[in-house]
Amino acid sequence: MKQIKQLILSTCTLALLINAHLAFSDIANDTETLLNWAEKTYPELFPSHQATQNIEPWLFRHYPESDFYAGVNQNDSGVYVLGGIWGNNPTLIDNLPNLIGQIANSGGNGNIAACDTTNVPAGITYSQSGNVISATSNGQCVLLPDLTNTNICQVPQQTTASGISLLSSNTVTSSRMEGLTTSVPGLPNPFQAIVDATANVKHCTINAPTEAVSLVVNSDLCFDITSPLSALLADFTLEGIVVTPPVNYFFTGTYASQAVADCFATDATTISDAFTGEIWTNQNGSFVKIDN
Repeated sequence: MKQIKQLILSTCTLALLINAHLAFSDIANDTETLLNWAEKTYPELFPSHQATQNIEPWLFRHYPESDFYAGVNQNDSGVYVLGGIWGNNPTLIDNLPNLIGQIANSGGNGNIAACDTTNVPAGITYSQSGNVISATSNGQCVLLPDLTNTNICQVPQQTTASGISLLSSNTVTSSRMEGLTTSVPGLPNPFQAIVDATANVKHCTINAPTEAVSLVVNSDLCFDITSPLSALLADFTLEGIVVTPPVNYFFTGTYASQAVADCFATDATTISDAFTGEIWTNQNGSFVKIDN
């Protein structure tokens, strides 16, 4: 009986520790989402991107231009501001879950400072912890406008030249396609290979923002590619290919970036300048500028 009691107590303790860790992770991720959204939405109050600091019980950011603080108290999940028009005492704005709900209901995905998610298909949500971003469609298949629009972390347009060059690569770690099969036993699905190859590309960004340095984006997504695939198949006929709509493409992948000295000395497929908007494509080992 004593051993059973100890086992129950140990199990309960472990469960409490796990729940506490998950709760902290949720608060930390939601704090990143809130503060990134605030910086992008209210630049007059948050004029620069700042890293989140952790001094118990606070997760906060300090804006030295105005000596202004904004953060979350992990004990009560309250969102507070201090400095500027709010004076020298912490002022409660609202609780964190309420504000996260308002951001989600606003229809905006632009809560990641390092990613312009304006044109990302609806249904994809983001969270951020440090330099790691997670993107998910929460098990649902979202409509993909075209087969080339698989970039879920587009570098935002920059207003100044940062001088930072970043080589980014995306790797599909697992994938499967439903709704499109081959009638010939053993014949691989050619379209899955095409979509995988489209996702497994390297891109280099000139004048990238500092937030994108050493950025990692983990994705767990499903795209409904029925419409673009149907348009593709309308141009030619392939024997042995059976389409049973909807055609859904499930995949997990990891996007990572690293600083490089010169984008034009890399093996990137494409290069873009986040400041000027210029774009180059790799043609047989030489980069050719594309007229915008």
